[in-house]
Amino acid sequence: MLEEVERWLACRSWAAADRPLDQLLERKRAAGTTVSVVLPALDEEATVGAIVEVIRRELIEGLPVPLVDELIVIDSGSGDATAEVAAKAGARVVHRDDILPRIPALPGKGEVLWRSLLVATGEIVCFVDADLRDFSASFVSGIVGPLLTDPEVQFVKAMYDRPLGDAPGQGGRVTELVARPLLNLHWPQLAGFVQPLGGEYAVRRSLLERLPFPVGYGVELGLLVDALHTVGLDALAQVDVGVRVHRHQDGQALGRMAAAIYRTAQVRLARGHLVRPELTQFERGPEGFVPRTYPVDTEERPPMLGVKEYALRRVA
Repeated sequence: MLEEVERWLACRSWAAADRPLDQLLERKRAAGTTVSVVLPALDEEATVGAIVEVIRRELIEGLPVPLVDELIVIDSGSGDATAEVAAKAGARVVHRDDILPRIPALPGKGEVLWRSLLVATGEIVCFVDADLRDFSASFVSGIVGPLLTDPEVQFVKAMYDRPLGDAPGQGGRVTELVARPLLNLHWPQLAGFVQPLGGEYAVRRSLLERLPFPVGYGVELGLLVDALHTVGLDALAQVDVGVRVHRHQDGQALGRMAAAIYRTAQVRLARGHLVRPELTQFERGPEGFVPRTYPVDTEERPPMLGVKEYALRRVA
């Protein structure tokens, strides 16, 4: 590990308990900083309501100053009751296709996060995945904390244990098999991030609006790499929030995720084009293995500062 990364680990890695809630509320009141929490959601009726309820109960209501100023669920076309459950729990629910209708929406998590900048108003934007179980408010307060207490910090990732069933520390298979090798080999300054692909991170709007967003699964790696090149390692940080329990995807879904992440890395390494931006996988059918070919996410949205609707909103 680079000496620079060892130093970074010592001064830019914290635990959520290092910044008690009353300290964060005092800093927030003094600075007048606003915080938005955004949950991208697709068919998450089983979990989104509990997450919204915890954030509303512990970080909005009953506090002298709410830590979270707005709580938004962006529904990207759920076929279940995700939107209804989230609204009943107390979130503002916005459909992805109602944001920036001039530009037809593409499928993918990164697309939802990019569009969310047009509806979230906070100076700090905190993203939280909507499939988490046993959710703790420290997932939000922990990663927002450094942004409220240290003006030099601009981007904070959550770190945590990721169990796979009953096996501790065996989750995050794409992280270990794809993302971590890529980062260590090509962006060794980012080798200290425990969960580089984690979906829980808080970022200053002033940085987010300057970054391109891969529309699919590559969004987390793309934002992290581009943030490094835009503001430098010392502006990045991570906070230990404990254990992350969520729904795990099957091996083929993980393969498609891995391909999108590799593609995101390749674009940043060479800004080139894949000869064949597709991934073929195999499923056993009645007569043997059947090939199934899927497109690999290749689209990216430009920095939000270049979108005219966003510029008009800033002027207004």
